[in-house]
Amino acid sequence: MARKPVAWVGAILLFLEAIGIAFVNWVLAKVADNQHMSLAGIDPKAISTGAMVMGGLTGIYLIVCGVVLLRTALRDRSPGTPGRILLITCAVVHGVLGALTVGLVGWQAFVFMMLVLGTIVFSLVMYERENGAPAAPQDQAPPAPPAPPAPAANGGPSPA
Repeated sequence: MARKPVAWVGAILLFLEAIGIAFVNWVLAKVADNQHMSLAGIDPKAISTGAMVMGGLTGIYLIVCGVVLLRTALRDRSPGTPGRILLITCAVVHGVLGALTVGLVGWQAFVFMMLVLGTIVFSLVMYERENGAPAAPQDQAPPAPPAPPAPAANGGPSPA
C-alpha cells in the first residue's frame, strides 16, 4: 500500500521546509539588522529578533509535524488525537500559504506547498480508514441468543 511511503515523503518534505523557513527568516533578520530597517518607528533590533524568533518557532512547528508523520510511517498506524490535530492544523496552514505563494513567490512554491499538503492529507485519510472506520457487519460478532429461563424450584412453570 502507498500510505507508508507517502508518510515518509511527507515527513522529509516537512523537515526540508523547516530548514528552508528557518534559513529564509535568518537571512531576513540579518538584512534588516545590517540595513537598520525600521517599520513605523520600531527598533531595527526588534525587527531582526522578531524575524529570527518567528523563523525558529515555525521551523520547530514543522519539525514536530514531520516527527508525527515519521512516527506514523514507522509504526504504520494512525497518529493519536493530538498528532492528528497537529497534522490537520499543518494542512490548513499549507493550504492558506499555498494560495498566497502563487502571487507572492510563484508557481514553483505553490506546487511545493500543494505537494506537502497532499502528503499530509493523504496520510490522514489513509490511516483513518484502517483505524477509525466502524467494523463491517461481517466482522462483528452476532448478538448472543437470549438465555433460556431458569426452571422453577417447585418443578412447575416459572412465573415469567
